[in-house]
Amino acid sequence: MTGMDITSRTVFIAGATSGIGLELARRFRAAGSTVVVGGRRRDLLAGLADEGFGTAEIDVADAQSVLRARDEVLRQCPQLDTIVTMAGIGQPEDLRDPAHFPVAETTFEINVLGTIRVIDAFTPHLIGQGSGTIITVSSGIGFLPFPVMASYGASKAAVHAYSEALRAQLAGTGVEVAELIPPAVATPLGSSNPRALPLDAFGEEVMGLLGQDPTPKEILVQGVMMHRWAERDGSYDELVAQRSAALSMLPGRAAQ
Repeated sequence: MTGMDITSRTVFIAGATSGIGLELARRFRAAGSTVVVGGRRRDLLAGLADEGFGTAEIDVADAQSVLRARDEVLRQCPQLDTIVTMAGIGQPEDLRDPAHFPVAETTFEINVLGTIRVIDAFTPHLIGQGSGTIITVSSGIGFLPFPVMASYGASKAAVHAYSEALRAQLAGTGVEVAELIPPAVATPLGSSNPRALPLDAFGEEVMGLLGQDPTPKEILVQGVMMHRWAERDGSYDELVAQRSAALSMLPGRAAQ
């Protein structure tokens, strides 16, 4: 990969009305790039339009919504060259109770199939252009389980494996694939974690990594290294055991 010039990109971020996606949208735009923000909430999109962002309504769980968003994004930005598949959800699950299944189903629908839908929508444009970058978003939890969030971790492990295959299949097309692997970041999704990385510090580190030449295949901030390399470093079993202590937060577990 050559380095990404974050000052001159045309970027669509699916799932950027809050959290990490919004932080990266603001940083890309501040650096000089053109940014289109995608999300489901019209009120938040309207506010971001007032800030000067392009916007597109998108529900990554709905195939037709994704195609409509693609058409709108390419209408606004025919030179689009960067896609970020940011949309994702994560919820606790009690795997002893089969009632958790709808959480598993929704998590995979959005985090895995949603990622694939967004990539598929824009891949023909990027290949036809002969250049561009797809940034997928997995998680440290995809490499080091947080047992309370079983389907979330499994879905993010799937995004990692898919990203690896996508990179191999797009080799030679001019389209790069980078995988963003966040640790816990202080957003609505990660706010309950006292060790969560401050959002602005995370955003700054990510943009620095994206600007490296060559662009890393995996965007790894310092705070996620212990997750990414736990198995290699021999700390995996101990860390999973530590992280399993959080299972006491599930209903009915505290007394055990």
